[in-house]
Amino acid sequence: MRIHNGLSRLGATLRDFIESIGYGTRTFLNVLKVSPGLLKRPSLIVEQLHFIGNYSMLIITLSGLFVGMVLGLQGYYTLNKYGAEQSLGLLVALGLSRELGPVITALLFAGRAGTSLTAEIGLMKAGEQLSAMEMMAVNPIQRVLAPRFWAGVISVPLLASVFSAVGVFGGYLVGVQLIGVDNGAFWSQMQDGVDIWKDIYNGFAKSVVFGIAITFIALYQGYEAQPTPEDVARATTRTVVISSLMIWWLDFMMTALMFSK
Repeated sequence: MRIHNGLSRLGATLRDFIESIGYGTRTFLNVLKVSPGLLKRPSLIVEQLHFIGNYSMLIITLSGLFVGMVLGLQGYYTLNKYGAEQSLGLLVALGLSRELGPVITALLFAGRAGTSLTAEIGLMKAGEQLSAMEMMAVNPIQRVLAPRFWAGVISVPLLASVFSAVGVFGGYLVGVQLIGVDNGAFWSQMQDGVDIWKDIYNGFAKSVVFGIAITFIALYQGYEAQPTPEDVARATTRTVVISSLMIWWLDFMMTALMFSK
């Protein structure tokens, strides 16, 4: 009996997982389908850019500064053992542009903006606002989901660029101003060693993929949540957990593809 009940629960869980993948794929395709209609009302995207991106700027900037400072400090003590402290600028720039910038920005975005999107959509559903739109012949996917989706896709790469730039400045403050690494060597090593396509472009591509994944997960969790406060809270938690795991998995896969040659 216990084995039978266990198999039944496993089968139900697997069925729910497959159904969620199907519903998610259908919702994603519907978002892409209605997106061209946003060209007539770009103000919807601009409004969400302000809400999603601008309100995330403070935590991204401060985090980037402190991560760059820590990376500069740790990098100096490591490079100093081998007499290569002049390469500190290169280490900081590569670490931020390739990995830390896109990944940490995506994690912060999921925690700050992703949860906000899930809660907002979930509360709109609980308040029957989405149903009211359908009654008025307004497509909630086009009016609510699509502008927020594209705002998130645009925001994450921009925020990742800000994070990396501020992080390099933080590394400069610690390495050059505090410890005393040569200013010219710090910048010249960085300029010579960082490739705009292999390093900066690949990091930018990662942040775009992260933005697509995080924003859609947040919107889908809110859109499919049951219209109760408890389920909206659980959907918000799922957004953070699923987004974080997705970021690490995508980061590994994209790193393996980009830097394998």
